[in-house]
Amino acid sequence: MERAIEKLLFASRWILAPVYLGMSLALFALGIKFFTEVYHLLHTIMVVTEADLVLRLLALVDLVLVGSLIVMVMFSGYENFVSKIDVKDGGDNLGWLGKLDASSLKLKVAASIVAISSIHLLRAFMGIGGDPTKVFGEPEQDRLMWFVIIHLTFVISAVMMGVLDKISFASHRDAEH
Repeated sequence: MERAIEKLLFASRWILAPVYLGMSLALFALGIKFFTEVYHLLHTIMVVTEADLVLRLLALVDLVLVGSLIVMVMFSGYENFVSKIDVKDGGDNLGWLGKLDASSLKLKVAASIVAISSIHLLRAFMGIGGDPTKVFGEPEQDRLMWFVIIHLTFVISAVMMGVLDKISFASHRDAEH
């Protein structure tokens, strides 16, 4: 009975496979949005202001970071929790594939979230107030303050995750080297 339950539990990991496949569809949707934004940018490049151009480019960088995060979670999650990905010799290969454990993946996801949050904060800072010589209005100051608080929360969380990972797994890493 115990053996049957263990086999069933082990086989249930395959429930995640369609979830990771669904993430590839999300990546496809993100790609469509990215190229739509590039098309709009190129279509208006001659009339767009420098500040608006920078904001649009930051939006593109943001989409790329989210796409990279999806790929990282999709591949390493699949490989860590479902099955090893077999890549043929001489074909495309990702250097980090097979090297990210669940702990490393969490740290990379946290770092990606901080990077994405940084871009959102920069976009908010550039977009609020319009005229940089003008002092921000009260609602805009409150909004920016909350963006900063949320960003700092992400930063502190990522740092704490890194510290806890270092403390928790220091003995394992020392034994491997």
